[in-house]
Amino acid sequence: MLDYPALAALSAVLREGSFDKAATALGVTPSAVSQRLRGLEERLGTVLVVRGQPCTATATGARLCAHAAQVRLLEAELAAALPSLGDAAAGTVLPVAVNADSLATWFPAAAAGFAERSDALLDLLADDEAHTAGRLRAGEVFAAVTTDPTPVQGCRILPLGRLRYVAAAGPGFLRRHFPRGVDAAALARAPVLRFDGRDHMQDRWARAALGADLLGPAHRVPSTLGMLHASRAGLGWAMAPLPLAAPGLADGTLAELLPGRPADVMLYWQHLRLGTEVLADLTASVRRAARAALLPPG
Repeated sequence: MLDYPALAALSAVLREGSFDKAATALGVTPSAVSQRLRGLEERLGTVLVVRGQPCTATATGARLCAHAAQVRLLEAELAAALPSLGDAAAGTVLPVAVNADSLATWFPAAAAGFAERSDALLDLLADDEAHTAGRLRAGEVFAAVTTDPTPVQGCRILPLGRLRYVAAAGPGFLRRHFPRGVDAAALARAPVLRFDGRDHMQDRWARAALGADLLGPAHRVPSTLGMLHASRAGLGWAMAPLPLAAPGLADGTLAELLPGRPADVMLYWQHLRLGTEVLADLTASVRRAARAALLPPG
């Protein structure tokens, strides 16, 4: 039988990042947190937490943390159906991985729709859309918006639709860097904006549009809206979600590098097969928002 107070200590350390903060969250002393976690590690014969700033989980620690979160969710749903159990349903939190571009466009409507029907709270973790499924595999989240069409073990996958992007920049940037038009040679010299080191959407667009494998120097701008503003200001060109770029394209503060050459990214929703009402409600809200904002799967 698992020691659930010890699992709560493990979860708090990983969530808060330190033993002191975990103790504050749990209302106990740091020594108590350390003793509970050490006892669990000794019982299991393996390290669960890599001590550091912040503390991080080992593979076993992440798996146990995910199990504890699922148990809390199931207990909260049971408490909601059986009020005599007390307030165990209070404070239900759903960790969900969402790509930054969805957070900046259509996903807030899904979250708001869910909040109208549920008292559960969302813990949204932003990540690249190609890597959010990894959060599910690691047990960090209950659900994810992802581009990965391969179901994670123990999860259900649903197609959501396509988010359209355009390669865009401010008119002044286009005049400076593409005076003779956009071609592979000019694209290899012009600064590009990337969300982070894993952001390769620009490369994929360049290969599809121009057969170009080399892109120019890159500025890193880890914000969807920040990237849009930076491209409008002339820092570089970027792949911008069309819902955000459309006003700038309409008023002339943004221009497409190659009009009529968008890039569509297919998005999927993956969630644990827990069979809980709260996850079903969230899934329904996500699907409604996706139908209203995304292009149909194609």
